[in-house]
Amino acid sequence: MDLNKRFWEIDVLRGLAILMMVTYHLIFDLNYFGAYYLNISWGFLWFFARTTAFIFLFLVGVSLTLSHSRAELKNKYHKKTSLFPKYLKRGLEIFALGLLITLGTWIFIPQDFIVFGVLHFIGIAIILEYPFLNRKYLNLILGIIFIMAGFILTFFTVPYPWLLWLGVKPAGFITVDYFPLLPWLGVVSIGLFTGNILYKDYKRQYKLPDLSQNILTQIFSFLGRHSLLIYLLHQPVLIVILYLLGVLDLGNLFPLFNI
Repeated sequence: MDLNKRFWEIDVLRGLAILMMVTYHLIFDLNYFGAYYLNISWGFLWFFARTTAFIFLFLVGVSLTLSHSRAELKNKYHKKTSLFPKYLKRGLEIFALGLLITLGTWIFIPQDFIVFGVLHFIGIAIILEYPFLNRKYLNLILGIIFIMAGFILTFFTVPYPWLLWLGVKPAGFITVDYFPLLPWLGVVSIGLFTGNILYKDYKRQYKLPDLSQNILTQIFSFLGRHSLLIYLLHQPVLIVILYLLGVLDLGNLFPLFNI
């Protein structure tokens, strides 16, 4: 068994989600900075953004099962060690990147800076989901419960911000990126359930034609394999491109550039 192989369909789907994310953020930037108005708070674009997030976070769950299966199989042939430190380290690294995003947005857009965005969420989710990586139907049940709980929490507000990470917001809370544990942990849990069913023991449990050498497959796979780097860089790149095209005026967007 090749434990270093990748499942091209996972990379392609993640690459598609990244492309969808960049497309949405381009539209978001045009709207947020007042260059072109589009209704992103409801309708197709609202649904498009949440579909993109669902695919991406669902694949976080699937990828965790693949990573864990591979690590467990390697442990069978080598000295057995605890796998938790690996996931703790990875989770903390991604959460730290989220904190850098918080700092950057606090500097440039302090009125809407990111408190608990997608990287904060993924970092914490990796750590919290570790005990459930080998579970099947429990993850399905928990996923449904978490999503329902998150939906219910949208009807409540509190006078303090200390439960933002969970999904309880103070009245008037505004941010450009918000992924609380509820309901999004439910999406990761459903990804864990799916990964344990479809990729048990690091083997594809269904038949799929080999399209790995197709040019489109390779393009989307490349995007999927570098999704974190693309996420970190795409917004600055988009803003610079829009500025160079004369669409945005950085002096009006960010006070630091208004010198």
